[in-house]
Amino acid sequence: MESTEKAPVGYAHDDDKQALLARLKRVEGQVRGLQRMVEQDTYCVDVLTQISAATRALQAVALGLLEGHLNHCVVDAARQGDPAAKVKEATEAIARLVRS
Repeated sequence: MESTEKAPVGYAHDDDKQALLARLKRVEGQVRGLQRMVEQDTYCVDVLTQISAATRALQAVALGLLEGHLNHCVVDAARQGDPAAKVKEATEAIARLVRS
């Protein structure tokens, strides 16, 4: 996983951040549940079903982050007259999401 050194940014509303954190905490619970299921030798198809649910939950977090990035970072860059770098960055992030 590649990491980029960027200055910390805030979210437009603390509510957005809290909603994302709440979703991530639910995903964390789902993953812990998956660990228990494997430890308890739960039927494979049931584990796969829960993996699918956790994957969808992470995708929802990713889409929320992407929406925030487009609505705030890209829009702010457009207002400043040079959105090209932010649009490219968003396009690359979308490409990574599509590949995953």
